[in-house]
Amino acid sequence: MSSVVQFQRKESPDAGPEPTPRVAEPRVANPHADLPPAERGASEDRRGPFRPKSLIPTRARLQGRVVARMFQAGDAAMLVVAGAIAHALGAGGATGLSVSCAGALTVLLSLSTFRAYGFNRREGLAYHLARLSAAFAVGVGATCAILFPFVPLAKLLLALGAWGPVAFATTYVLHIVWWLCVRRWRASGRLTPNIVVVGATGAAERLIVATLLSREANILGVFDDRAARSPAGIRGVPVLGDTNALLAHRIMPYVDRIVITVPSQARARVGEMIERLGVLPNEVSLLLDGEDAAHEAAAISRIADVPLAHISGAPMDERRAIAKRGQDLLVGLAALVVAAPVMLLVAWAIKLDSPGPALFRQRRHGFNNEEIVVWKFRSMRVQSTPQTKVRQTQADDDRVTRVGRFIRKTSLDELPQIFNVLTGEMSLVGPRPHPVGMMTGDIESARLVAEYAHRHRMKPGMTGWAAIHGSRGPVDTPELVKRRVALDVEYIERQSFLLDLYIILMTLPCLLGDRENIR
Repeated sequence: MSSVVQFQRKESPDAGPEPTPRVAEPRVANPHADLPPAERGASEDRRGPFRPKSLIPTRARLQGRVVARMFQAGDAAMLVVAGAIAHALGAGGATGLSVSCAGALTVLLSLSTFRAYGFNRREGLAYHLARLSAAFAVGVGATCAILFPFVPLAKLLLALGAWGPVAFATTYVLHIVWWLCVRRWRASGRLTPNIVVVGATGAAERLIVATLLSREANILGVFDDRAARSPAGIRGVPVLGDTNALLAHRIMPYVDRIVITVPSQARARVGEMIERLGVLPNEVSLLLDGEDAAHEAAAISRIADVPLAHISGAPMDERRAIAKRGQDLLVGLAALVVAAPVMLLVAWAIKLDSPGPALFRQRRHGFNNEEIVVWKFRSMRVQSTPQTKVRQTQADDDRVTRVGRFIRKTSLDELPQIFNVLTGEMSLVGPRPHPVGMMTGDIESARLVAEYAHRHRMKPGMTGWAAIHGSRGPVDTPELVKRRVALDVEYIERQSFLLDLYIILMTLPCLLGDRENIR
């Protein structure tokens, strides 16, 4: 039996469709006409039919359910404004205001019932507006039916006659704007999840065909360990290598989900793949290639047919992500205002102390292994700090300047990362970003701990759970790396709004009392 089993979750995972009544989808003439043939030779275009013009990092991807709620809030506000306008014009007095409020609630329920926030890619603007009109008519009719026993018919018709046209016109215009926004976000790749498939099987081909028809996801490539027997491409989607190539592939920071498609009998192979892919921060799902066509079709639809309102994680995860981003913006802006004079003084002192720029930038690992540019105040001599260096700071390091020693010890060198927080590359609280290719002795740090990449399932932070527990500065032994990763993973599992506030409040006392860590 085919099924989808979710093994890993990231900051904004996908969720299944909501149990809402379905309405007829727009007709698609000859939907298979544009499908590429099932390839058995070399692919002409190694980018494949799904590859967008530019890849958007997963941290910048819009969450469909959140966007849908934003649209609903906009509609609710406009319906209330329409009621206020009708009341200001004197249509029905207090009764008219009550009728317009009831009408707003009923119309919002009707819009949700008619899936007016789904914005299916296959439906055009005219079809969407027709759906909106039908939903609005049903909502107004339901309002009349509900209020008729309690409100005189003349007052009811007067109130709805004043409120209805204004509410419909404003909602109609809003949904044109919503539809254009969704179209633009999809074209840019911000609203369409990216998928890679592991296993060049029949289930993989059927998943690709279903996704080509729905266009609600991008399948960027296929990976298969049996490279000698695998085709060069499946329905135009290129086979990019084996699982070893997948683990180190440069597209992985842009991938929302890895889907394993293997025969259901190959239990040992499934277990081996899950174990190997478990080191990645990406979400992993399993699509078993079984004999039950009905179950497989349902499983594929949960992966490929994901309209706007369903591209997201559980509501609790969404609220947590929104709260964390709001916390970053509010506290980050306040911190920037407070720290601005200190930052100017630090920059001035650096320029007086040694030649070179006041700021230093370095490529580090961010959310989902994305490489980001992190800003710091320069604390080392320019000629000693080429950007390709990954050597960690040592005690009495001769590369550190006089001002550099002070700002490193007090962590003032980290203040420019407030800008990384405001741009969304980092968070105030999270695992500290490590330099790309950071070495612990002669071994790359990422190779010392199997769960190392798990720390990339959340945006890196200016401070974190590890920092307030003494794990600051270089991790120059395997034991220190393991302790840092363990603390980071513990934070990711426990993360909450209150925990973040606690870490922020504890950061300054911990920094002032830290006399042991090398900085």
